[in-house]
Amino acid sequence: MKFSKIIMILVAVVSLIAVHFLQGTLNNDREALGLTRRDPLENAPPMLAFTTVALGGFRGIIANALWIRTSELQEDGRYFEAVQLADWITKLQPHLSTVWVHQAWNMSYNISVKFPDPEDRWLWVQRGIELLRDEGLRFNPHDVGIYSELARHFHHKMGANLDDAHLTYKGRWALEMEAALGGGRPDWDELLQPTTDENRQRVQVLRDRYKLDPALMKQVDDTYGPLEWRLPETHAIYWATRGLEMARGEGDRLMLRRTIFQPMQMAFHRGRLITNAFTDSIEFGPNLAMIPNASRAYLDQINAEDEVGTKEHFGKAHRNFLKDAVYFLYTHGREGQAKYWFDYIQTNYTNTGIEPGETMEQYCIARVTEDVGETSKDRTQAIIQGMLYSGYYSLAMGEEDRGVSLVNFAGKIHSTYTGKISETRSSRVRVQLTPLNDLKREVLREMLHPEHGVHPEMQAILRTRMNLPADFGTPPPAEEPGPQPQTR
Repeated sequence: MKFSKIIMILVAVVSLIAVHFLQGTLNNDREALGLTRRDPLENAPPMLAFTTVALGGFRGIIANALWIRTSELQEDGRYFEAVQLADWITKLQPHLSTVWVHQAWNMSYNISVKFPDPEDRWLWVQRGIELLRDEGLRFNPHDVGIYSELARHFHHKMGANLDDAHLTYKGRWALEMEAALGGGRPDWDELLQPTTDENRQRVQVLRDRYKLDPALMKQVDDTYGPLEWRLPETHAIYWATRGLEMARGEGDRLMLRRTIFQPMQMAFHRGRLITNAFTDSIEFGPNLAMIPNASRAYLDQINAEDEVGTKEHFGKAHRNFLKDAVYFLYTHGREGQAKYWFDYIQTNYTNTGIEPGETMEQYCIARVTEDVGETSKDRTQAIIQGMLYSGYYSLAMGEEDRGVSLVNFAGKIHSTYTGKISETRSSRVRVQLTPLNDLKREVLREMLHPEHGVHPEMQAILRTRMNLPADFGTPPPAEEPGPQPQTR
């Protein structure tokens, strides 16, 4: 008996010595895998500090019970009660990213749609974003899941038109960003090295309130832009890029890369914000200026990929992006640029869908018909705007027949699309086109802009041809209110 006790004591001593030498390696492995939370919570709320320290290991047991109850409430549609329980779970387990993602999704997607007023919905969507950005990332600064979900909120919930209140979300966000940036296009020199108290305050607001780093903003803009920072899809790209810096494995990186390129496509299709002075609303057009940089970003990603399947995936996406670019450029009167990318596709890709001997014009007309048949709002409206631009340009050039035909064709496309969506009442509100007369006025304003429009002599011809006043196309005074959400 004594001998066995001696053996047990020796085993215990040896085990303790072994643990002593292995503990450092174990700590390093836990740190590398993100399993260790040795740093104390700084500036944590009193309740969170209490539960973190006082409850110890019992926190997990209590949290599991709350999760079960939350799931039951969720299934019963009792979302408001579930929010309160989820808030308790975040206090019990602040480093569990799942609860932050789940609670934000619940606020933005489930609770918001319970309110008929778009302004009330916006408050809940805004709260979901703030929960991820201001609280979730505060306790989980390296968690790629939270970055991905934050980007998805901007891209899918705010950027897409799946919610009837999406124009309110976009309008409110545009107002906030315009105030924070001091206008539409960011002044990168002043944001990176502010020279006035006003600009220093502006940078502080970007950093403290919106958690935006001006240096990374410029990097994103240089890589994929020029981007419109008042629109949500740009911020989806920004947050996915930040998450990419934290990615550990190839699975994380692939997820975030896709999270970047999907909103980039959206930014191309309708990433130009237009303030409609006639209706005091915001509208959208394609961002044709970003095509070269976006194409380069695709090529850089293709060259960086190691797996054949992933390279092919991004290659197909690049090819389809350029096919869109061709007819967007063509229908906006930029035939030289459209021809460049049309030839580029045929030279660098196979299975392009372009028929042998098919001209660029024939290809673009076929794509227009295809898009209208798909009832795609963003594409259809961009094409109508482009056709109107080409039609008015032709009129100014004296090509009366071609100009009238293009303008009339744009009207027929508008009527065809409107007739299609009228058959589906439930989706009519969120996918309806801007009225044709408003689109015509917006295109003419763009063409008659004193700095960015067509040649002054062409402007004079167009004003006469369209019977427009001499000041039509002049930008509104700076003191006019910023863009408001469209209410049509």
